[in-house]
Amino acid sequence: MIKKLFKRMFSKPVTLGREAPGPAAHLNLGTPKKVKASYGVHKPKVWSVAEHKIDKRLVSHNAIRVCETLQSKGYKAFVVGGAVRDLLLGMRPKDFDVATDASPEQTQRLFRRARVIGRRFQIVHVMFGPETIETSTFRALASASNEKDEHGRVLRDNEFGRQDEDASRRDFTVNAMYYDPSTETVWDYHHGMEDLRARLLRMIGEPSLRYREDPVRMLRVVRFAAKLDFNIEPATYAPIAEMADLLRNVPASRLFDEMLKLLMSGSALACLKGLRKAGLHHGVFPLLDAILEHERGEPFLTEALARTDQRVKDGKPLSPGFLFACLLWHLVLESWETKLEQGELKFPALFAAMDEVLAEQAERTAIPRRLTGDMREIWAFQPRFEKRAGKAPFRMLEQQKFRASLDFYELRAKVGDVDADTELAEWWREFSDGDANNRQSMLDGLRGTPAGQEGAARKKKRRRKPKSRPTGQGGGSTEQGSSGE
Repeated sequence: MIKKLFKRMFSKPVTLGREAPGPAAHLNLGTPKKVKASYGVHKPKVWSVAEHKIDKRLVSHNAIRVCETLQSKGYKAFVVGGAVRDLLLGMRPKDFDVATDASPEQTQRLFRRARVIGRRFQIVHVMFGPETIETSTFRALASASNEKDEHGRVLRDNEFGRQDEDASRRDFTVNAMYYDPSTETVWDYHHGMEDLRARLLRMIGEPSLRYREDPVRMLRVVRFAAKLDFNIEPATYAPIAEMADLLRNVPASRLFDEMLKLLMSGSALACLKGLRKAGLHHGVFPLLDAILEHERGEPFLTEALARTDQRVKDGKPLSPGFLFACLLWHLVLESWETKLEQGELKFPALFAAMDEVLAEQAERTAIPRRLTGDMREIWAFQPRFEKRAGKAPFRMLEQQKFRASLDFYELRAKVGDVDADTELAEWWREFSDGDANNRQSMLDGLRGTPAGQEGAARKKKRRRKPKSRPTGQGGGSTEQGSSGE
């Protein structure tokens, strides 16, 4: 009797003004939330291939495979977000996201190499060799029951919903379009195509509320505007200056991720200028506060970011460690010079300056250890370029970070940084690019010059083994630490 009662109760979906749920609605997706009966369903504008003109050859084969696999099991699946925006602009996206009405568990079961990740909102990483397709379940509209902090930032949000709700949850209209590779149609819920053609960034919903839900959106709008050369719609831009302090409540790891995207966007210099204009640099990234207002640091940073942007345009790889070494160098240099004036030895003073600057940035910027290790190597290399005597140059070439360190030194020389010499940088570039014979000839050519004689007179002496002493007359090793040079 009880079984029959439950069967009657759950045999028909309760819509309450919603469309009939897809396959994911029959799964355990969490406790159902109360929905107002007056809530309506947004109908999308569906653009045909003749209208949107997306070249399917620019779409990742793995993203198409994920969509087709999900669709073959009866689920909806679309390429979504920034990838669709870039495709509409005729650009090849760097990565692809897929949105579906399948739950994370269902998606994971359909692929051999897939894992569910995330706390704030669960997603599935479907892996194909070096490429990862990020696959998420359609999200429901934010509700009062979502876990938030005292400032309104959403902390946890694992509530699944319809496709039109998912579109309304996205940040900007140009990022809220869905591409179905099977039918080659684009589904547009918020006039994103019109804004894209007008080259306009417009927030979906009330901008102030959306910034409170996720303050990182303020950084994203500046980054997208710089990267795409779009204008920001006035109502979207207006609240940013007043709400900039909300970024102080964002975890340091998220700020670091956003900072890295900004630096590697191909428009890093324009992004930093945009942050400054919007009032987002003060107190958000402490290193930007220091660098953008540092007389010696700004020319160096401008040149470094210009080179970085060019490498992105040329399709060359970038090193995050190198970028952050550039950002923080003049803080290290300033501290190093102070310690040298106080009488400390060159290398101990440099390492102490590194520790000091990295510790100061650690709490807010959360630079990963793997990057700080690269930064330390690049910085530690700088005074070593002054030594060209003996076998030292050959040993330096064998070091893993030699090329990055030389690029860094050349950059310093170009902007007239202290102790960086243009002729010396050219010598090292020629030395590193030459063969063994050319290298030896270059070193022979230095004989008789101050550079070739440096360190020649200082030969290592074998340490004499300390004489044994009678018990009770003091003991222990007589070895000293290195001079630190």
